[in-house]
Amino acid sequence: MNAEELERLISRHPVLFHMAELGSWPSIRKHGLLSTSALLDLFGYAGRQRHDLEARRRPESVAIKHSTHGQAVVRDQKPITDAALERCLLDGLTPSGWYRMLNARVFFWLTEERLQRLLNAGPYASSNHDVLSVETRALIEKYRELITLAPINTGNTRPYAQPRGRATFSSIENYPYEEWMAKRRGIDPAVELAVMGGVSQIERFTISVREMRGNQIVRVIWTRP
Repeated sequence: MNAEELERLISRHPVLFHMAELGSWPSIRKHGLLSTSALLDLFGYAGRQRHDLEARRRPESVAIKHSTHGQAVVRDQKPITDAALERCLLDGLTPSGWYRMLNARVFFWLTEERLQRLLNAGPYASSNHDVLSVETRALIEKYRELITLAPINTGNTRPYAQPRGRATFSSIENYPYEEWMAKRRGIDPAVELAVMGGVSQIERFTISVREMRGNQIVRVIWTRP
Protein backbone atom coordinates (compact mmCIF):
# COMPACT_ATOMS: atom_id res chain seq x y z
CA MET A 1 0.00 0.00 0.00
CA ASN A 2 1.50 3.30 -1.08
CA ALA A 3 0.85 6.72 0.48
CA GLU A 4 -2.05 7.50 -1.84
CA GLU A 5 -3.74 4.17 -1.11
CA LEU A 6 -3.27 4.66 2.63
CA GLU A 7 -4.89 8.07 2.41
CA ARG A 8 -7.81 6.50 0.56
CA LEU A 9 -8.19 3.88 3.27
CA ILE A 10 -8.18 6.51 6.03
CA SER A 11 -10.67 8.67 4.14
CA ARG A 12 -12.89 5.67 3.55
CA HIS A 13 -12.63 4.48 7.16
CA PRO A 14 -12.01 7.51 9.41
CA VAL A 15 -13.24 5.62 12.48
CA LEU A 16 -12.30 2.13 13.73
CA PHE A 17 -14.43 0.02 16.08
CA HIS A 18 -13.55 -2.37 18.90
CA MET A 19 -16.02 -4.47 20.89
CA ALA A 20 -14.92 -5.03 24.50
CA GLU A 21 -16.36 -6.72 27.55
CA LEU A 22 -19.10 -4.79 29.33
CA GLY A 23 -17.66 -2.64 32.10
CA SER A 24 -14.08 -2.89 30.86
CA TRP A 25 -13.59 0.75 29.87
CA PRO A 26 -12.16 1.93 33.24
CA SER A 27 -9.48 -0.78 33.11
CA ILE A 28 -8.80 -0.15 29.42
CA ARG A 29 -8.48 3.56 30.08
CA LYS A 30 -6.00 2.89 32.88
CA HIS A 31 -3.85 0.12 31.38
CA GLY A 32 -4.45 0.54 27.65
CA LEU A 33 -6.32 -1.63 25.17
CA LEU A 34 -4.14 -4.71 25.54
CA SER A 35 -3.88 -7.90 23.53
CA THR A 36 -4.63 -11.11 25.39
CA SER A 37 -0.91 -11.87 25.64
CA ALA A 38 -0.11 -8.39 26.96
CA LEU A 39 -2.96 -8.64 29.45
CA LEU A 40 -1.63 -11.99 30.69
CA ASP A 41 1.79 -10.36 31.08
CA LEU A 42 0.28 -7.56 33.15
CA PHE A 43 -1.64 -10.00 35.34
CA GLY A 44 1.38 -12.26 35.80
CA TYR A 45 -0.07 -15.40 34.25
CA ALA A 46 2.42 -18.13 33.35
CA GLY A 47 2.77 -21.89 32.92
CA ARG A 48 -0.11 -24.18 32.06
CA GLN A 49 -2.74 -21.66 33.07
CA ARG A 50 -1.35 -19.16 30.59
CA HIS A 51 -0.89 -21.76 27.85
CA ASP A 52 -4.54 -22.77 28.05
CA LEU A 53 -5.64 -19.14 27.59
CA GLU A 54 -3.10 -18.17 24.95
CA ALA A 55 -2.54 -21.27 22.80
CA ARG A 56 -5.89 -23.05 22.93
CA ARG A 57 -9.38 -22.08 21.80
CA ARG A 58 -11.42 -20.39 24.49
CA PRO A 59 -14.99 -21.72 24.24
CA GLU A 60 -16.10 -19.22 26.91
CA SER A 61 -14.84 -15.92 28.23
CA VAL A 62 -12.50 -16.24 31.21
CA ALA A 63 -12.16 -13.82 34.12
CA ILE A 64 -8.59 -13.29 35.29
CA LYS A 65 -7.59 -11.63 38.57
CA HIS A 66 -4.64 -9.76 40.02
CA SER A 67 -4.09 -8.46 43.55
CA THR A 68 -3.27 -4.96 42.28
CA HIS A 69 -4.95 -4.67 38.88
CA GLY A 70 -8.24 -6.25 39.88
CA GLN A 71 -10.21 -8.29 37.35
CA ALA A 72 -10.28 -8.44 33.56
CA VAL A 73 -12.01 -10.71 31.09
CA VAL A 74 -10.29 -12.62 28.30
CA ARG A 75 -13.00 -13.00 25.70
CA ASP A 76 -14.19 -16.24 24.15
CA GLN A 77 -13.33 -17.48 20.65
CA LYS A 78 -16.65 -19.07 19.78
CA PRO A 79 -16.61 -18.20 16.05
CA ILE A 80 -13.51 -20.34 15.41
CA THR A 81 -12.81 -24.08 15.75
CA ASP A 82 -9.73 -26.29 15.74
CA ALA A 83 -11.21 -28.59 13.10
CA ALA A 84 -11.84 -25.72 10.69
CA LEU A 85 -8.39 -24.26 11.30
CA GLU A 86 -6.75 -27.58 10.51
CA ARG A 87 -8.42 -27.46 7.07
CA CYS A 88 -7.57 -23.86 6.21
CA LEU A 89 -4.20 -23.03 7.79
CA LEU A 90 -1.21 -22.48 5.51
CA ASP A 91 2.57 -22.29 6.04
CA GLY A 92 2.64 -25.30 8.33
CA LEU A 93 0.77 -23.43 11.05
CA THR A 94 -1.12 -25.32 13.74
CA PRO A 95 -4.30 -24.16 15.49
CA SER A 96 -2.17 -23.45 18.57
CA GLY A 97 0.13 -21.24 16.52
CA TRP A 98 -2.83 -19.37 15.03
CA TYR A 99 -4.34 -18.71 18.45
CA ARG A 100 -1.01 -17.28 19.58
CA MET A 101 -0.97 -14.98 16.54
CA LEU A 102 -4.50 -13.78 17.34
CA ASN A 103 -3.75 -13.31 21.03
CA ALA A 104 -0.71 -11.18 20.27
CA ARG A 105 -2.91 -8.51 18.68
CA VAL A 106 -5.76 -6.11 19.43
CA PHE A 107 -8.32 -5.98 16.62
CA PHE A 108 -10.44 -3.22 15.14
CA TRP A 109 -13.17 -3.37 12.53
CA LEU A 110 -12.86 -0.91 9.67
CA THR A 111 -16.62 -0.56 9.23
CA GLU A 112 -19.58 -0.19 11.56
CA GLU A 113 -21.36 -2.80 9.46
CA ARG A 114 -18.76 -5.40 10.51
CA LEU A 115 -19.14 -4.29 14.13
CA GLN A 116 -22.91 -4.74 13.89
CA ARG A 117 -22.48 -8.25 12.52
CA LEU A 118 -20.52 -9.19 15.62
CA LEU A 119 -22.85 -7.40 18.03
CA ASN A 120 -25.82 -9.24 16.51
CA ALA A 121 -24.15 -12.64 16.20
CA GLY A 122 -25.84 -15.43 18.16
CA PRO A 123 -23.40 -15.71 21.08
CA TYR A 124 -23.31 -11.93 21.68
CA ALA A 125 -26.68 -10.48 20.64
CA SER A 126 -28.32 -10.89 24.06
CA SER A 127 -25.46 -9.25 25.96
CA ASN A 128 -24.29 -5.67 26.43
CA HIS A 129 -20.80 -4.65 25.36
CA ASP A 130 -18.47 -1.66 25.60
CA VAL A 131 -17.80 -0.38 22.07
CA LEU A 132 -14.85 1.91 21.40
CA SER A 133 -14.80 4.23 18.40
CA VAL A 134 -11.21 5.16 17.57
CA GLU A 135 -9.69 7.75 15.23
CA THR A 136 -8.03 5.90 12.37
CA ARG A 137 -5.50 8.52 11.31
CA ALA A 138 -4.18 9.22 14.79
CA LEU A 139 -3.83 5.52 15.58
CA ILE A 140 -1.93 4.81 12.35
CA GLU A 141 0.37 7.79 12.82
CA LYS A 142 1.37 6.51 16.27
CA TYR A 143 1.39 2.73 15.75
CA ARG A 144 2.13 2.31 12.05
CA GLU A 145 5.08 -0.08 12.57
CA LEU A 146 2.97 -2.35 14.80
CA ILE A 147 -0.14 -2.38 12.63
CA THR A 148 -1.24 -5.21 10.36
CA LEU A 149 -4.19 -5.36 7.98
CA ALA A 150 -6.16 -8.45 7.01
CA PRO A 151 -8.68 -9.09 4.21
CA ILE A 152 -10.71 -11.57 6.30
CA ASN A 153 -12.11 -12.00 9.78
CA THR A 154 -9.11 -13.85 11.18
CA GLY A 155 -10.92 -14.98 14.31
CA ASN A 156 -13.82 -16.64 12.50
CA THR A 157 -14.10 -19.89 10.55
CA ARG A 158 -17.86 -19.86 10.01
CA PRO A 159 -19.64 -20.54 7.74
CA TYR A 160 -16.58 -21.03 5.53
CA ALA A 161 -13.00 -21.36 6.76
CA GLN A 162 -11.10 -19.10 4.40
CA PRO A 163 -7.42 -20.02 3.88
CA ARG A 164 -5.10 -18.10 6.16
CA GLY A 165 -1.42 -18.04 7.04
CA ARG A 166 1.42 -15.78 8.06
CA ALA A 167 0.84 -13.44 5.10
CA THR A 168 -2.78 -12.89 6.14
CA PHE A 169 -1.47 -10.29 8.59
CA SER A 170 0.23 -7.77 6.30
CA SER A 171 2.06 -4.59 7.21
CA ILE A 172 0.63 -1.40 5.81
CA GLU A 173 3.45 -1.22 3.26
CA ASN A 174 2.86 -4.77 2.03
CA TYR A 175 -0.93 -4.81 2.00
CA PRO A 176 -2.28 -5.27 -1.56
CA TYR A 177 -5.04 -2.69 -1.21
CA GLU A 178 -5.72 -2.11 -4.92
CA GLU A 179 -5.73 -5.84 -5.58
CA TRP A 180 -8.45 -6.39 -2.99
CA MET A 181 -10.34 -3.33 -4.24
CA ALA A 182 -10.48 -4.91 -7.69
CA LYS A 183 -11.33 -8.41 -6.44
CA ARG A 184 -14.17 -7.18 -4.24
CA ARG A 185 -15.34 -4.31 -6.44
CA GLY A 186 -14.65 -1.80 -3.71
CA ILE A 187 -16.37 -3.75 -0.93
CA ASP A 188 -14.25 -4.55 2.14
CA PRO A 189 -10.76 -4.23 0.59
CA ALA A 190 -9.56 -4.56 4.20
CA VAL A 191 -11.60 -6.13 6.99
CA GLU A 192 -9.44 -5.88 10.12
CA LEU A 193 -6.79 -3.56 11.44
CA ALA A 194 -4.74 -5.00 14.31
CA VAL A 195 -2.05 -3.64 16.59
CA MET A 196 0.63 -5.95 17.95
CA GLY A 197 0.62 -5.88 21.74
CA GLY A 198 -2.14 -3.31 21.98
CA VAL A 199 -2.58 0.42 22.39
CA SER A 200 -1.35 2.20 25.51
CA GLN A 201 -3.09 5.46 26.45
CA ILE A 202 -6.01 4.44 24.24
CA GLU A 203 -7.97 7.45 25.49
CA ARG A 204 -5.77 9.65 23.25
CA PHE A 205 -7.22 7.99 20.15
CA THR A 206 -10.77 7.26 21.32
CA ILE A 207 -13.68 9.36 20.13
CA SER A 208 -16.38 7.69 22.22
CA VAL A 209 -17.25 4.60 24.24
CA ARG A 210 -20.81 3.31 24.06
CA GLU A 211 -22.59 0.52 25.87
CA MET A 212 -24.41 -1.41 23.15
CA ARG A 213 -26.71 -4.38 22.80
CA GLY A 214 -27.09 -5.39 19.19
CA ASN A 215 -27.96 -2.25 17.23
CA GLN A 216 -29.14 -0.41 20.34
CA ILE A 217 -27.04 2.19 22.11
CA VAL A 218 -27.86 1.62 25.77
CA ARG A 219 -25.84 4.62 26.95
CA VAL A 220 -22.82 6.72 26.13
CA ILE A 221 -20.11 5.83 28.64
CA TRP A 222 -17.47 8.36 27.61
CA THR A 223 -16.82 10.93 24.92
CA ARG A 224 -13.71 12.90 24.10
CA PRO A 225 -13.83 16.31 25.81
